[in-house]
Amino acid sequence: MMKRIFPSLILLGAITACNNPTKQEMKSIAWPEAKPPIAEIKPHKRIIHGDTVVDNYYWMIDYFKKGPDSTKVVDYLKAENKYLDTMMKGTEKFQADLFNEMKNRIKEKDESVPVFKNGYFYYTRTDDGQQYYKYCRKKGSLNAAEEILLDVDDLAKGHSYYNATGFSISPDNKLLAFGVDKVSRRQYTIQVKNLETGEIYKDAITNTEGAVAWANDNKTLFYTSKNPVTLLSEKIKKHVLGTDPGKDAVVYDEKDNTNYIGVSKSKNGKYIFIGSQGTLTTEYRMLDADHPEAAFKVFCPRFKDVLYDVLPVDDKFYIITNWNAKNFRLMECPLDKTEKENWKEVIPNRKDVLLEYGDEFKDHLVLSERKNGLTELRVIKKDGSDYYIKFDEPVYAAGIGANPEYTGKTLRYNYTSLTTPSSVYDYDMEKKDQKLMKQQDVVGGYSPKDYITERVFATAKDGTKIPIALVYKKGVEKNGNAPLLLYGYGSYGATMDASFSSPRLSLLNRGFVYAIANIRGGQEMGRQWYEDGKLMKKKNTFTDFIAAGEYLIDQKYTSKGHLYAHGGSAGGLLMGAVVNLAHDLWNGAIADVPFVDVVNTMLDESIPLTTNEFDEWGNPKKKDAYNYMKSYSPYENVEKKAYPNLLVTTGLHDSQVQYFEPAKWVAKLRAMKTDKNVLLLKTNMEFGHGGASGRFDYLKDVSLRWAFLFALEGIDK
Repeated sequence: MMKRIFPSLILLGAITACNNPTKQEMKSIAWPEAKPPIAEIKPHKRIIHGDTVVDNYYWMIDYFKKGPDSTKVVDYLKAENKYLDTMMKGTEKFQADLFNEMKNRIKEKDESVPVFKNGYFYYTRTDDGQQYYKYCRKKGSLNAAEEILLDVDDLAKGHSYYNATGFSISPDNKLLAFGVDKVSRRQYTIQVKNLETGEIYKDAITNTEGAVAWANDNKTLFYTSKNPVTLLSEKIKKHVLGTDPGKDAVVYDEKDNTNYIGVSKSKNGKYIFIGSQGTLTTEYRMLDADHPEAAFKVFCPRFKDVLYDVLPVDDKFYIITNWNAKNFRLMECPLDKTEKENWKEVIPNRKDVLLEYGDEFKDHLVLSERKNGLTELRVIKKDGSDYYIKFDEPVYAAGIGANPEYTGKTLRYNYTSLTTPSSVYDYDMEKKDQKLMKQQDVVGGYSPKDYITERVFATAKDGTKIPIALVYKKGVEKNGNAPLLLYGYGSYGATMDASFSSPRLSLLNRGFVYAIANIRGGQEMGRQWYEDGKLMKKKNTFTDFIAAGEYLIDQKYTSKGHLYAHGGSAGGLLMGAVVNLAHDLWNGAIADVPFVDVVNTMLDESIPLTTNEFDEWGNPKKKDAYNYMKSYSPYENVEKKAYPNLLVTTGLHDSQVQYFEPAKWVAKLRAMKTDKNVLLLKTNMEFGHGGASGRFDYLKDVSLRWAFLFALEGIDK
């Protein structure tokens, strides 16, 4: 379910024409002589399975637990921020220049490609100088008058963080439901706006996932309610407009706290679906959207190790499932016989092709398939004939886009690569021709011909070939002198495809090589790729990344003195593990919102997401899982040795990886490391896991990252 993911990490980057630095210029800056904060030691014993561990920094959990040391925790985080500011003071102007450089690449006045649904074209647009956007529509034609449905720029005024999500229009086109988070804890309040009168109803529904599914009566909506402490999605509730949300009926209560739940409406408008899914099992319930008063019925009961997804069309249900199919297969069943024994195979399991997901239309079915780590889109007509939409670059990212109109014959898909800006295409599924609807503008000028992209394969310690995508500016020589930033994630089966990033241009234009390692734990090379990088095989993720770094050095893309690592969230766990396992391989590493205190977090079921994650990491209440987890958990394995230069970030309100994990890790590193390398911790006191909500503000964090790397390379302009 990919909850500890930080998707923005591989989308970061920047521009202006800068010359590649010469070898002589690449000298680390002289860091200020400043004393870092020293965290207080308050020994806390953890005793389990006959194993006693003393945790000197356990007290840092107190802000989360609202304990007696809450103020002391905040003071420590502020002291670390002050230390970072002192150490990075010499880069302040450079950071400001980088911010402006990256911001100036963004087209400020812009508009998304309109999406047609139920008689209206919907789109968002941004204005000069504004951090957010306006959600708009036009009736029937793009030449019609604009109707601003929600002015998020206006709503966000006075808030340091503001996230509006889950926009859902009622079937009669008169009402808009949406969710709002003003704290960055992903606890959304659902509101409903009357689009005819402009009134926002008093039906404010708190502590939700933010999205709704409308019944066809235009007054009943279903939503996901969260546990206010663990933030788990626990209940599906039904709300009728004009009634007290506090009395909303519970229509489903999930008893398995390892599963996530959600509610949605089918594309053809006929069904409301409740989905319950964990790492290993799925179960759907469904309801006729014309009869919200009725009870939900189970589509197919959950079975151990069976995942499935449902795509309803007029006369059948398509099912994508891993039932007796490691890489998933396509099946179908009648509308009135949905149990597993009635499923009929349409496309079998294939050893070399992963069936990822699909999108249903009245006359077509589109499937996203992955072969050799790359996406292909397969179009299946109603008569059973099919064909593929293929892509030519050596490495890229492609996916099915927004296609809400069930009767449509045009497929919208998205495409990008390390050198191709994000592009939106409309593809006529009957005529087999396509039209580029929009490509991301890079203001100030950008030519993909100025950059080189490659795909290479490193060899892991067990002989497995690990794909690596690379991009660098023409003129960079493979002589070991170029600085290289290697990014990785490797968890939850998340695929880290190669996409374009305009902020990244600021690295490339200053001589950096950028690389993405598709390590095990992701799902780029099929389902087995994921299974070989989780639970009791998790260490493959770390050794794969190390092998990628060693390969890039061996092939002279870089050298030890110029190799850097970057990852966030579960990718931050990766950073913590690889600097423990191969401390002398990296000159520096950036760990964003890192999941580094694995054992303690997975033992504490009051921490958000913990129980949902047992099938990913294991349950340390079981001795074998505990021992294995403890053997790689970054916090547990900090030693008295030299570590590379480190920049660590977190958010005080992070709901995915709580602030105390990176804070404890940094404190322990400070106490034990034997080197004089830089160790910096940045805590954003106002935001959470994803950082700032504004479309420009996040660039301040990118500027800090890039300035940190540039400082280590002696690049100051």
